[in-house]
Amino acid sequence: MTLSALTAAMLVMSASACASSEDAADVEEVIIGADLELSGPTAAIGQAYQRALELKIGQVNDSGVLGNRKLRLDPKDNRSDSSRSLTNVGAFANNPDVVAVVMGMCAQCVKTVAETVKDRRLPTIALSPAGTVVAPIQESQWIFKVGPNAKDNAAALTAEITTLKKKRVGLIYTDDLYGKEGKEAVELALQKVKVGGVPVKVTSVSVKPTATDLSQVVESLVDKDPEEAPDALVVWTLAEQAALAATSAREAGFDGSLYFDGAAAGELFLAGQSATDGATMVFTQTMVIDDVIATTPATAARKQWFRDYTAKYGSYNGYSSFAADAVQMVTNALQQSTSSSRDSIRSIVETSQFDGLSGPIRITPDNHSGLMPQALTMLVARNGRWRLATS
Repeated sequence: MTLSALTAAMLVMSASACASSEDAADVEEVIIGADLELSGPTAAIGQAYQRALELKIGQVNDSGVLGNRKLRLDPKDNRSDSSRSLTNVGAFANNPDVVAVVMGMCAQCVKTVAETVKDRRLPTIALSPAGTVVAPIQESQWIFKVGPNAKDNAAALTAEITTLKKKRVGLIYTDDLYGKEGKEAVELALQKVKVGGVPVKVTSVSVKPTATDLSQVVESLVDKDPEEAPDALVVWTLAEQAALAATSAREAGFDGSLYFDGAAAGELFLAGQSATDGATMVFTQTMVIDDVIATTPATAARKQWFRDYTAKYGSYNGYSSFAADAVQMVTNALQQSTSSSRDSIRSIVETSQFDGLSGPIRITPDNHSGLMPQALTMLVARNGRWRLATS
Protein backbone atom coordinates (compact mmCIF):
# COMPACT_ATOMS: atom_id res chain seq x y z
CA MET A 1 0.00 0.00 0.00
CA THR A 2 2.83 2.38 0.88
CA LEU A 3 4.57 1.59 -2.41
CA SER A 4 1.35 2.20 -4.32
CA ALA A 5 0.84 5.53 -2.56
CA LEU A 6 4.41 6.63 -3.32
CA THR A 7 4.04 5.61 -6.94
CA ALA A 8 0.79 7.54 -7.26
CA ALA A 9 2.33 10.62 -5.63
CA MET A 10 5.31 10.45 -7.98
CA LEU A 11 2.99 10.21 -10.98
CA VAL A 12 1.05 13.31 -9.81
CA MET A 13 4.27 15.25 -9.23
CA SER A 14 5.59 14.20 -12.62
CA ALA A 15 2.37 15.27 -14.34
CA SER A 16 2.44 18.62 -12.50
CA ALA A 17 6.06 19.18 -13.46
CA CYS A 18 5.26 18.41 -17.10
CA ALA A 19 2.29 20.78 -17.05
CA SER A 20 4.41 23.55 -15.49
CA SER A 21 7.13 22.94 -18.06
CA GLU A 22 4.59 23.09 -20.89
CA ASP A 23 3.07 26.31 -19.47
CA ALA A 24 6.52 27.90 -19.25
CA ALA A 25 7.31 26.81 -22.80
CA ASP A 26 4.07 28.43 -24.01
CA VAL A 27 5.08 31.87 -22.70
CA GLU A 28 6.53 34.09 -25.43
CA GLU A 29 8.97 36.72 -24.17
CA VAL A 30 8.70 39.99 -26.07
CA ILE A 31 11.52 42.47 -25.49
CA ILE A 32 11.35 46.25 -25.65
CA GLY A 33 14.82 47.71 -25.96
CA ALA A 34 15.56 51.07 -24.30
CA ASP A 35 18.40 53.38 -25.32
CA LEU A 36 18.48 55.92 -22.49
CA GLU A 37 20.71 58.54 -20.85
CA LEU A 38 21.33 56.64 -17.61
CA SER A 39 24.53 58.54 -16.83
CA GLY A 40 25.79 61.99 -17.78
CA PRO A 41 24.10 65.42 -17.70
CA THR A 42 20.53 64.20 -18.32
CA ALA A 43 20.76 61.02 -16.24
CA ALA A 44 17.88 62.11 -13.97
CA ILE A 45 15.53 62.12 -16.96
CA GLY A 46 16.86 58.85 -18.33
CA GLN A 47 16.40 57.18 -14.96
CA ALA A 48 12.84 58.53 -14.73
CA TYR A 49 12.16 57.04 -18.16
CA GLN A 50 13.57 53.67 -17.10
CA ARG A 51 11.46 53.62 -13.94
CA ALA A 52 8.32 54.44 -15.89
CA LEU A 53 9.05 51.80 -18.53
CA GLU A 54 9.59 49.14 -15.87
CA LEU A 55 6.45 50.13 -13.95
CA LYS A 56 4.24 50.16 -17.05
CA ILE A 57 5.63 46.87 -18.37
CA GLY A 58 4.93 45.27 -14.99
CA GLN A 59 1.36 46.55 -15.10
CA VAL A 60 0.83 45.21 -18.62
CA ASN A 61 2.17 41.79 -17.66
CA ASP A 62 0.08 41.65 -14.48
CA SER A 63 -3.06 42.54 -16.43
CA GLY A 64 -2.70 39.53 -18.75
CA VAL A 65 -3.91 41.52 -21.78
CA LEU A 66 -1.22 39.94 -23.97
CA GLY A 67 -2.21 36.37 -23.18
CA ASN A 68 0.81 34.07 -23.29
CA ARG A 69 3.12 36.94 -24.30
CA LYS A 70 5.12 38.77 -21.62
CA LEU A 71 7.01 42.02 -22.04
CA ARG A 72 10.58 42.48 -20.81
CA LEU A 73 12.67 45.65 -20.79
CA ASP A 74 16.28 45.60 -21.95
CA PRO A 75 17.76 49.01 -20.98
CA LYS A 76 21.13 50.27 -22.26
CA ASP A 77 23.00 53.46 -21.35
CA ASN A 78 23.94 55.77 -24.23
CA ARG A 79 25.54 58.45 -21.99
CA SER A 80 24.08 61.09 -24.35
CA ASP A 81 26.58 59.85 -26.93
CA SER A 82 25.11 59.18 -30.38
CA SER A 83 27.87 56.69 -31.25
CA ARG A 84 26.90 54.58 -28.23
CA SER A 85 23.26 54.78 -29.33
CA LEU A 86 24.29 53.41 -32.70
CA THR A 87 25.98 50.45 -30.97
CA ASN A 88 23.03 49.87 -28.63
CA VAL A 89 20.41 50.00 -31.37
CA GLY A 90 22.52 47.72 -33.56
CA ALA A 91 22.52 45.15 -30.74
CA PHE A 92 18.75 45.46 -30.38
CA ALA A 93 18.30 44.99 -34.13
CA ASN A 94 20.34 41.77 -34.00
CA ASN A 95 18.07 40.29 -31.33
CA PRO A 96 14.94 38.82 -32.98
CA ASP A 97 13.06 38.98 -29.66
CA VAL A 98 13.30 42.79 -29.60
CA VAL A 99 10.12 44.06 -31.26
CA ALA A 100 10.60 47.80 -30.63
CA VAL A 101 13.00 50.31 -29.14
CA VAL A 102 12.32 53.32 -26.93
CA MET A 103 14.88 56.14 -27.04
CA GLY A 104 15.37 58.93 -24.50
CA MET A 105 16.03 62.68 -24.51
CA CYS A 106 18.98 62.78 -26.91
CA ALA A 107 17.65 64.05 -30.26
CA GLN A 108 21.00 63.67 -32.01
CA CYS A 109 21.06 60.03 -30.91
CA VAL A 110 17.76 59.40 -32.71
CA LYS A 111 18.96 61.17 -35.84
CA THR A 112 22.14 59.09 -35.82
CA VAL A 113 20.32 55.74 -35.69
CA ALA A 114 17.58 56.70 -38.17
CA GLU A 115 19.17 54.90 -41.10
CA THR A 116 19.89 51.80 -39.01
CA VAL A 117 16.31 51.41 -37.74
CA LYS A 118 15.02 51.93 -41.27
CA ASP A 119 17.39 49.36 -42.81
CA ARG A 120 16.81 46.85 -40.00
CA ARG A 121 13.05 47.54 -39.89
CA LEU A 122 13.01 48.21 -36.16
CA PRO A 123 10.06 50.24 -34.76
CA THR A 124 11.49 53.05 -32.63
CA ILE A 125 9.63 55.42 -30.29
CA ALA A 126 11.52 58.59 -29.37
CA LEU A 127 10.90 60.43 -26.11
CA SER A 128 13.00 63.41 -27.18
CA PRO A 129 11.00 66.65 -27.36
CA ALA A 130 12.71 67.64 -30.62
CA GLY A 131 10.36 67.40 -33.59
CA THR A 132 13.29 66.85 -35.91
CA VAL A 133 13.52 63.22 -34.77
CA VAL A 134 10.52 62.42 -36.99
CA ALA A 135 11.35 64.79 -39.82
CA PRO A 136 11.41 64.57 -42.71
CA ILE A 137 8.73 61.90 -42.64
CA GLN A 138 10.22 60.12 -45.68
CA GLU A 139 13.34 59.35 -43.62
CA SER A 140 11.46 58.51 -40.41
CA GLN A 141 9.10 55.74 -41.48
CA TRP A 142 10.24 53.56 -38.55
CA ILE A 143 10.47 56.33 -35.94
CA PHE A 144 7.61 57.70 -33.85
CA LYS A 145 7.52 60.37 -31.15
CA VAL A 146 5.69 60.79 -27.85
CA GLY A 147 5.82 64.16 -26.14
CA PRO A 148 4.96 67.83 -26.72
CA ASN A 149 6.03 69.63 -29.90
CA ALA A 150 7.88 72.94 -29.95
CA LYS A 151 5.28 74.72 -32.08
CA ASP A 152 2.45 73.64 -29.75
CA ASN A 153 4.36 74.74 -26.65
CA ALA A 154 5.23 78.05 -28.29
CA ALA A 155 1.59 78.64 -29.26
CA ALA A 156 0.44 78.03 -25.68
CA LEU A 157 3.09 80.32 -24.21
CA THR A 158 2.38 83.02 -26.80
CA ALA A 159 -1.32 82.95 -25.92
CA GLU A 160 -0.44 83.49 -22.26
CA ILE A 161 1.99 86.31 -23.06
CA THR A 162 -0.56 87.99 -25.33
CA THR A 163 -3.30 87.78 -22.71
CA LEU A 164 -1.08 89.61 -20.21
CA LYS A 165 -0.09 92.17 -22.88
CA LYS A 166 3.65 91.70 -22.56
CA LYS A 167 5.53 94.01 -24.92
CA ARG A 168 9.14 92.83 -24.62
CA VAL A 169 10.15 89.19 -24.34
CA GLY A 170 13.56 87.78 -23.48
CA LEU A 171 14.19 84.19 -24.62
CA ILE A 172 16.88 81.88 -23.22
CA TYR A 173 17.27 78.65 -25.16
CA THR A 174 19.73 75.76 -25.27
CA ASP A 175 22.09 75.56 -28.21
CA ASP A 176 20.90 72.15 -29.37
CA LEU A 177 18.29 70.73 -31.74
CA TYR A 178 15.35 71.24 -29.41
CA GLY A 179 16.46 74.67 -28.22
CA LYS A 180 16.83 75.93 -31.78
CA GLU A 181 13.39 74.56 -32.63
CA GLY A 182 12.00 76.45 -29.65
CA LYS A 183 13.70 79.72 -30.62
CA GLU A 184 12.28 79.50 -34.13
CA ALA A 185 8.80 78.56 -32.90
CA VAL A 186 8.62 81.32 -30.25
CA GLU A 187 9.93 84.02 -32.56
CA LEU A 188 7.59 82.95 -35.35
CA ALA A 189 4.56 82.88 -33.03
CA LEU A 190 5.32 86.29 -31.50
CA GLN A 191 5.91 87.89 -34.89
CA LYS A 192 2.16 87.76 -35.37
CA VAL A 193 1.39 89.48 -32.05
CA LYS A 194 0.92 93.19 -31.45
CA VAL A 195 0.29 94.90 -28.13
CA GLY A 196 -1.24 98.38 -28.43
CA GLY A 197 -0.62 98.20 -32.15
CA VAL A 198 3.12 97.63 -31.64
CA PRO A 199 4.81 94.30 -32.49
CA VAL A 200 6.20 92.37 -29.52
CA LYS A 201 9.98 92.69 -29.34
CA VAL A 202 11.88 89.40 -28.83
CA THR A 203 15.52 89.23 -27.75
CA SER A 204 17.02 85.74 -27.80
CA VAL A 205 20.25 84.36 -26.33
CA SER A 206 21.54 80.78 -26.30
CA VAL A 207 23.27 78.75 -23.59
CA LYS A 208 25.20 75.52 -23.80
CA PRO A 209 23.13 72.53 -22.65
CA THR A 210 25.80 71.77 -20.03
CA ALA A 211 26.18 75.34 -18.70
CA THR A 212 26.00 75.61 -14.90
CA ASP A 213 26.23 79.41 -14.58
CA LEU A 214 23.65 81.48 -16.45
CA SER A 215 24.13 84.75 -14.56
CA GLN A 216 25.93 86.62 -17.34
CA VAL A 217 23.49 85.44 -20.00
CA VAL A 218 20.49 86.45 -17.91
CA GLU A 219 22.00 89.82 -16.97
CA SER A 220 22.63 90.58 -20.65
CA LEU A 221 18.88 90.22 -21.19
CA VAL A 222 17.33 91.83 -18.11
CA ASP A 223 19.86 94.38 -16.81
CA LYS A 224 18.82 97.21 -19.12
CA ASP A 225 17.03 100.52 -19.10
CA PRO A 226 13.43 99.98 -17.88
CA GLU A 227 12.13 100.98 -21.29
CA GLU A 228 14.26 98.30 -22.96
CA ALA A 229 14.25 95.49 -20.38
CA PRO A 230 11.90 92.56 -21.05
CA ASP A 231 8.68 92.33 -19.07
CA ALA A 232 8.53 88.57 -19.76
CA LEU A 233 11.29 85.98 -19.76
CA VAL A 234 10.83 82.66 -21.59
CA VAL A 235 13.23 79.88 -20.58
CA TRP A 236 13.52 77.04 -23.09
CA THR A 237 15.85 74.66 -21.22
CA LEU A 238 15.77 71.56 -19.04
CA ALA A 239 14.69 71.81 -15.40
CA GLU A 240 18.07 72.48 -13.72
CA GLN A 241 18.97 75.31 -16.11
CA ALA A 242 15.46 76.74 -15.84
CA ALA A 243 15.88 76.98 -12.06
CA LEU A 244 19.31 78.60 -12.52
CA ALA A 245 17.84 81.11 -14.97
CA ALA A 246 15.03 81.97 -12.56
CA THR A 247 17.45 82.52 -9.68
CA SER A 248 19.79 84.66 -11.81
CA ALA A 249 16.88 86.73 -13.10
CA ARG A 250 15.57 87.50 -9.62
CA GLU A 251 19.08 88.33 -8.40
CA ALA A 252 19.47 90.71 -11.34
CA GLY A 253 16.31 92.52 -10.25
CA PHE A 254 13.93 91.09 -12.85
CA ASP A 255 10.37 91.35 -11.55
CA GLY A 256 8.50 90.43 -14.72
CA SER A 257 6.77 87.18 -15.66
CA LEU A 258 8.70 83.92 -15.95
CA TYR A 259 7.65 81.29 -18.49
CA PHE A 260 9.08 77.78 -18.85
CA ASP A 261 8.80 75.45 -21.79
CA GLY A 262 7.72 71.88 -21.05
CA ALA A 263 11.35 70.70 -21.22
CA ALA A 264 11.75 72.31 -17.79
CA ALA A 265 9.38 69.76 -16.26
CA GLY A 266 10.87 67.11 -14.02
CA GLU A 267 10.12 66.44 -10.39
CA LEU A 268 6.77 67.62 -9.07
CA PHE A 269 8.37 69.39 -6.11
CA LEU A 270 10.77 72.32 -6.44
CA ALA A 271 12.41 72.18 -3.02
CA GLY A 272 14.39 75.31 -2.19
CA GLN A 273 13.58 76.97 -5.51
CA SER A 274 11.73 80.02 -4.20
CA ALA A 275 12.89 82.01 -7.24
CA THR A 276 10.61 79.91 -9.43
CA ASP A 277 7.47 80.65 -7.41
CA GLY A 278 4.94 82.25 -9.72
CA ALA A 279 6.63 80.88 -12.85
CA THR A 280 4.30 79.48 -15.50
CA MET A 281 5.06 76.31 -17.44
CA VAL A 282 3.29 74.67 -20.36
CA PHE A 283 3.05 70.89 -19.88
CA THR A 284 0.62 68.01 -19.75
CA GLN A 285 -2.06 67.70 -17.09
CA THR A 286 -0.60 64.47 -15.71
CA MET A 287 2.07 66.46 -13.87
CA VAL A 288 -0.62 67.90 -11.58
CA ILE A 289 -3.37 65.33 -12.01
CA ASP A 290 -3.99 65.29 -8.25
CA ASP A 291 -5.48 68.79 -8.77
CA VAL A 292 -7.98 67.39 -11.28
CA ILE A 293 -11.33 65.71 -10.59
CA ALA A 294 -11.66 62.42 -12.49
CA THR A 295 -14.71 62.74 -14.73
CA THR A 296 -13.64 60.37 -17.52
CA PRO A 297 -11.95 56.95 -17.66
CA ALA A 298 -8.85 58.61 -19.19
CA THR A 299 -8.57 61.07 -16.30
CA ALA A 300 -9.08 58.27 -13.78
CA ALA A 301 -6.27 56.28 -15.46
CA ARG A 302 -3.93 59.28 -15.25
CA LYS A 303 -4.71 59.75 -11.56
CA GLN A 304 -4.02 56.07 -10.94
CA TRP A 305 -0.70 56.29 -12.83
CA PHE A 306 0.28 59.32 -10.73
CA ARG A 307 -0.49 57.39 -7.54
CA ASP A 308 1.27 54.21 -8.69
CA TYR A 309 4.44 56.02 -9.75
CA THR A 310 4.52 58.14 -6.60
CA ALA A 311 3.90 55.13 -4.34
CA LYS A 312 6.73 53.16 -5.97
CA TYR A 313 9.33 55.90 -6.34
CA GLY A 314 8.45 58.45 -3.66
CA SER A 315 7.73 61.42 -5.91
CA TYR A 316 6.33 62.10 -9.36
CA ASN A 317 8.36 62.94 -12.46
CA GLY A 318 6.65 64.74 -15.32
CA TYR A 319 8.48 62.83 -18.04
CA SER A 320 7.24 59.44 -16.83
CA SER A 321 3.92 59.46 -18.70
CA PHE A 322 5.66 59.72 -22.10
CA ALA A 323 7.60 56.52 -21.45
CA ALA A 324 4.46 54.76 -20.21
CA ASP A 325 2.58 55.78 -23.36
CA ALA A 326 5.40 54.37 -25.50
CA VAL A 327 4.87 50.99 -23.82
CA GLN A 328 1.12 51.32 -24.36
CA MET A 329 1.70 51.90 -28.08
CA VAL A 330 3.62 48.65 -28.36
CA THR A 331 1.08 46.82 -26.19
CA ASN A 332 -1.83 48.02 -28.33
CA ALA A 333 -0.02 46.86 -31.47
CA LEU A 334 0.64 43.43 -29.98
CA GLN A 335 -3.00 43.11 -28.94
CA GLN A 336 -4.18 43.94 -32.45
CA SER A 337 -1.74 41.57 -34.17
CA THR A 338 -1.56 37.80 -34.06
CA SER A 339 2.20 37.99 -34.59
CA SER A 340 4.99 39.86 -32.83
CA SER A 341 6.68 40.83 -36.08
CA ARG A 342 8.32 44.23 -36.33
CA ASP A 343 6.56 45.01 -39.60
CA SER A 344 3.17 44.34 -38.05
CA ILE A 345 3.92 46.47 -34.99
CA ARG A 346 5.16 49.39 -37.12
CA SER A 347 2.07 49.41 -39.33
CA ILE A 348 -0.28 49.38 -36.33
CA VAL A 349 1.66 52.01 -34.38
CA GLU A 350 1.50 54.28 -37.44
CA THR A 351 -2.27 54.52 -37.01
CA SER A 352 -2.31 54.70 -33.19
CA GLN A 353 -5.25 56.49 -31.64
CA PHE A 354 -5.79 56.32 -27.88
CA ASP A 355 -6.17 58.48 -24.80
CA GLY A 356 -2.76 58.07 -23.22
CA LEU A 357 -1.48 58.94 -19.79
CA SER A 358 0.04 62.09 -21.30
CA GLY A 359 -3.13 63.02 -23.17
CA PRO A 360 -4.79 62.21 -26.50
CA ILE A 361 -2.38 60.54 -28.95
CA ARG A 362 -3.01 60.37 -32.68
CA ILE A 363 -0.40 59.11 -35.16
CA THR A 364 -0.91 59.05 -38.92
CA PRO A 365 1.31 58.08 -41.87
CA ASP A 366 1.91 61.80 -42.46
CA ASN A 367 2.52 62.73 -38.81
CA HIS A 368 4.61 60.49 -36.54
CA SER A 369 4.50 62.90 -33.57
CA GLY A 370 1.47 61.72 -31.68
CA LEU A 371 0.71 63.98 -28.71
CA MET A 372 -2.15 66.34 -29.53
CA PRO A 373 -2.01 70.06 -28.60
CA GLN A 374 -5.11 69.53 -26.43
CA ALA A 375 -2.91 67.60 -23.99
CA LEU A 376 -1.14 70.81 -22.96
CA THR A 377 -2.18 73.05 -20.11
CA MET A 378 -0.66 75.84 -18.05
CA LEU A 379 0.95 75.05 -14.70
CA VAL A 380 2.19 77.48 -12.08
CA ALA A 381 4.86 77.05 -9.39
CA ARG A 382 3.37 77.67 -5.95
CA ASN A 383 5.13 77.07 -2.64
CA GLY A 384 7.77 74.82 -4.13
CA ARG A 385 5.62 72.57 -6.33
CA TRP A 386 3.75 72.67 -9.62
CA ARG A 387 0.03 73.31 -9.57
CA LEU A 388 -2.70 73.59 -12.18
CA ALA A 389 -2.81 77.27 -13.09
CA THR A 390 -6.59 77.43 -12.93
CA SER A 391 -6.91 75.71 -9.53
